[in-house]
Amino acid sequence: MTQEVAVLGVGMHPWGKWGQSFVKYGVKAAQDALEDAGLQWKDIPFIVGGDTIRNGYPGYVAGATFAQALGWSGAEVASTYGACATGAQAISVARAQILAGFCDVALVVGADTAPKGFFAPTGGRRPDDPDWLRFHLQGITNPTYFALWARRRMELYGATERDFAQVKVKNAAHGLHNNNARYKKEVTVDDVLASAVVADPLHLLDICATSDGGAAVVLSSMAFAKKHTTDPVAIAAVTTTTPRFPNNVIEMPNLATDSTASSGPPSTGFKDSIAATAYEQAGLGPKDMSLAEVYDLSTALELDWYENIGLCGTGEAEGLLRDGETTIGGRIPVNASGGLASFGEAVPAQAIAQVCELTWQLRGQAGDRQVQGAKAGIAVNQGLFGHGSSVICKR
Repeated sequence: MTQEVAVLGVGMHPWGKWGQSFVKYGVKAAQDALEDAGLQWKDIPFIVGGDTIRNGYPGYVAGATFAQALGWSGAEVASTYGACATGAQAISVARAQILAGFCDVALVVGADTAPKGFFAPTGGRRPDDPDWLRFHLQGITNPTYFALWARRRMELYGATERDFAQVKVKNAAHGLHNNNARYKKEVTVDDVLASAVVADPLHLLDICATSDGGAAVVLSSMAFAKKHTTDPVAIAAVTTTTPRFPNNVIEMPNLATDSTASSGPPSTGFKDSIAATAYEQAGLGPKDMSLAEVYDLSTALELDWYENIGLCGTGEAEGLLRDGETTIGGRIPVNASGGLASFGEAVPAQAIAQVCELTWQLRGQAGDRQVQGAKAGIAVNQGLFGHGSSVICKR
């Protein structure tokens, strides 16, 4: 088990397509998190920014960009990038500074201004870049990978398009009650199945959008937090796990797996290891979790995550969904926030936003989407090029 740090404050800028600089979203989220923590910017000795590669040089040095926008104060700074795991990496850096005794409190901020449509590779010709190659050599967009995983699930476990659609129905119902969500509209299974096919078998409503948005957290030592609150939410684990060789499943942006000719696959696959490492670090297990925030890039991928984080056995995710166990009021609500189905992707903010949701739930501040009696929750996602991301929060 690792020493814990506290989540002293959380804040978000609503997700959407606002047409503004990512800096504006990050500053709004940071100011809200500071207010929630009862602190001012001048009280923060260390800031970490989650980088965004689509927003020029300021996006590549997000920590300094946010520090300048908040007002130069002499704070120590760091910036980090790990694709969709960026937020977890930023939280990990801040936690390490606190646990090492270099500071008592830190601010973590992530924000993005996303392009219209699906993500594409950054500009230029780079034939030695796997991400560039999969777009330009084979035309494989992100939804193509999502569809391949969906087909795998259908073939192995008997999942149906209606199962995938039901995930969207559930998450849309949760997102109705989240003021920060981009989409606040009920949908039906028939609505999902009637939407355009993007990458068979996935329809438009099965796949998350790209969005603008921001999220921030103020982290502190437990001793510092107890001077400001009597019962702080604690971060019990942060993991940024990578795969073990040989990785025998295709992950974006790769076009092939490692060879298992000389070595069999690892006992724990990559996606399973992300949560398993977090559980080990926290000294907790799946049965201790009250809720989960998982990375629903597509509806089918959410079902995979149920198994990857140990909510059920292999091939049992559809049953968990059909029985209503992952809906608010069920045994283990998943994506009570509404998930990416309701938010869309604002890449550097996503893992931070998950921690915001866990914090509100564990404080009992989630309003109409509150998971009653929530004591612990896990957030999990995965970034391009083998970046794992998981955070466990508890009271």
